[in-house]
Amino acid sequence: MITYLTSRGIPQEQADQFYKYFQLLTDWNTRMNLTAITEEREVADKHFLDCAGIFSCGKIADGASVIDVGAGAGFPSLPMKILNPTLDVTMLDSLQKRVGFLDAVIDELGLSGIRAVHARAEDGARQADLREQFDVCVARAVANLATLAELCLPFVKKGGYFIAMKGPVADQEVEEGKRAIQLLGGKVEEVCSYRIPDTDLDHRLVVVKKVSQTSPKYPRKAPKPSREPLK
Repeated sequence: MITYLTSRGIPQEQADQFYKYFQLLTDWNTRMNLTAITEEREVADKHFLDCAGIFSCGKIADGASVIDVGAGAGFPSLPMKILNPTLDVTMLDSLQKRVGFLDAVIDELGLSGIRAVHARAEDGARQADLREQFDVCVARAVANLATLAELCLPFVKKGGYFIAMKGPVADQEVEEGKRAIQLLGGKVEEVCSYRIPDTDLDHRLVVVKKVSQTSPKYPRKAPKPSREPLK
């Protein structure tokens, strides 16, 4: 994996960190469900290099404060931190076991300026130390864009960005989610495309700018954002 990543332009030190991350991921995955992808090359392509694609939109400045909502096994936030150590990263997840895994990766890789927080997005977004405190919120989740916007935009400062990692058919979600995004204080600025070289991975980044504060009534309590997306 290390040689493969360096051949893709990843510096040696970061490639070493990615390999340690891979070892922890596959070890912990034998005890809890973190990923269905476990083969080295696939993890490199479909997790690590895919997450690196989030920088292609050019919206994540050095030193930016970033929150990953529904961080899971740390995608995309841990690869982002490895590739740009200046980022101040918060990883939010609703399952304590996953937070334990994230803490183990942070410790093993010797990372600073990154933390894992145990909370549902619906609850975390109402905490004063998290609400509208971040330059960028990222999400690599299967929920539809309207649901993600309700869970993510409350964390973003006015003038900041919510970036959703999506598949190649994101345009329909964008069209269907525009009204919800507007209600939440956002505006779709662009949809960026990126590909992983030598693969068939063709993904989109939906870039939403926070143009006004989110109403205090959002996000609604779980499970409404997922069961009844805003329209």
